Amino acid sequence: MAAHFEVLKTDPSGARLGRLITPHGAVETPVFMPVGTAATVKGLTQESLEELGVQILLGNTYHLYLRPGHELIRRMGGLHHFMSWPRTILTDSGGYQVFSLADLRKVTDDGVRFRSHLDGSEHFLTPEKAVEVQRALGPDILMALDECIEYPASHERARHAAGRTLDWARRSQEQFAASVAASGVSGSMLFGIVQGGTYIDLRRQNAEQLAALDFPGYAVGGLAVGEPHALTCEMTAEVTGYLPQDRPRYLMGVGKPEDLVDYVRLGIDMMDCVLPTRNARNGCLFTSQGRLLIKNARYADDPRPPDETCRCMVCRRYSRAYLRHLFMANEILAAVLNTHHNLYFYLDIMRKIREAISFGDLTGFSAELQARFEGGS
Repeated sequence: MAAHFEVLKTDPSGARLGRLITPHGAVETPVFMPVGTAATVKGLTQESLEELGVQILLGNTYHLYLRPGHELIRRMGGLHHFMSWPRTILTDSGGYQVFSLADLRKVTDDGVRFRSHLDGSEHFLTPEKAVEVQRALGPDILMALDECIEYPASHERARHAAGRTLDWARRSQEQFAASVAASGVSGSMLFGIVQGGTYIDLRRQNAEQLAALDFPGYAVGGLAVGEPHALTCEMTAEVTGYLPQDRPRYLMGVGKPEDLVDYVRLGIDMMDCVLPTRNARNGCLFTSQGRLLIKNARYADDPRPPDETCRCMVCRRYSRAYLRHLFMANEILAAVLNTHHNLYFYLDIMRKIREAISFGDLTGFSAELQARFEGGS
């Protein structure tokens, strides 16, 4: 089945209700993608993810390339078969992880030479190699290799990285087309990534140049790396204004639950973030009343559920006192239950966002959501 995207409705705010069709099913957008770094969302089984209504998972190319290796996964029938996940998968290019290895990598126009954080072995990641590895993994959506830079960065640094990202996008596109032609296996989509730091002129230029390459989807990269939320929104709004209206738009690495609706109102269709799962393992639960740190002593004999308005399995069955006990005792079940709740919370917000768009009232829902978070304890 050929992957494609359709916009079903546009809210007065600019938000879009859409459907992304992939070889492994339809994804209703806007959508939040849980991060399954090493072919697993830490703490949850695939059955649990399906029950939660997860439509699409993100896999990490860098980690899977190093362990267990993309060729092993190819021999096992691809990532879907390897991890037994029947729905859509998106893989990143590995670029962000490589660029975060500041002391272990060297970037040139050809690619990135880096040392593994696992054993120190040396590797060379090029745009072509990133596509080759992802094609072996067999996801529904692949990402072109880009250069993600630090914040803050000078205009010259951002300009150079954006230019390199554009060149790598062309090379990725050529490699992807050659791989599809050689294998005869099509159906997947390659997304380009817009860079440009926090400079409006660079973001606009990079978006226009990437749009001219006619990718089936686009990501906004290099944000949520330490800049203020307002600046993230400003750059995102600038980029979406220059991307094709009929293509999915993916804002990478966001965000806090109270910020999700802001990105949707800017025309973003796809988001991912490690916050719900990472925070869960650290005992931070997201609730309609704000964040709840379950290790706090005041919850030791609290019989209430984490969130009295939540209908997830955890809130229907377990008390704060029990969840605190599990966390303080370092029980594995603490991470399992906390992760289940946090992902349900994120996915429920996205379901409500889609419903609000369908009724043309995202602005009303946004105000209500913000009031709940600001009024919470």
